[in-house]
Amino acid sequence: MDTWLIVLIVVVVVVVLVVIALAMAKRNRVAKVKKREQAREHLQEAQVRAARADQQQALAEEQAARARREQAEAQERAARAQQEAEQISARAHEDRSTAEELRAKAQKLAPDLTRDGDGRRSADPGVTQQQPNDGGATRR
Repeated sequence: MDTWLIVLIVVVVVVVLVVIALAMAKRNRVAKVKKREQAREHLQEAQVRAARADQQQALAEEQAARARREQAEAQERAARAQQEAEQISARAHEDRSTAEELRAKAQKLAPDLTRDGDGRRSADPGVTQQQPNDGGATRR
């Protein structure tokens, strides 16, 4: 009977070891499935974040391009305004030169003509004219 008891104990121990091994294998499979699921979630989150990063990068590039375009347009407007100012200045210089030439010709033609304070001309330098000012008309 002792041998049956030993065989029974050995069989029970083997069965317990097999059950433990099966439980461990199942636990490992469950842990592996959980890890795969967690990895899948990480991959999905990575894809979402990558898409968001791409979208933000595109937006940043678009804003930078808009800023460069606006800066170029502003520089172009400034260059045009500078060119117009130079043209106006050149015309003013031409007008001033022409005015001086005409004044010199007038002086040669009629040296007795004079110019009074407000740019009007008088045939007789001794004639007084009314001049506008804040307090009304006064005579010189």
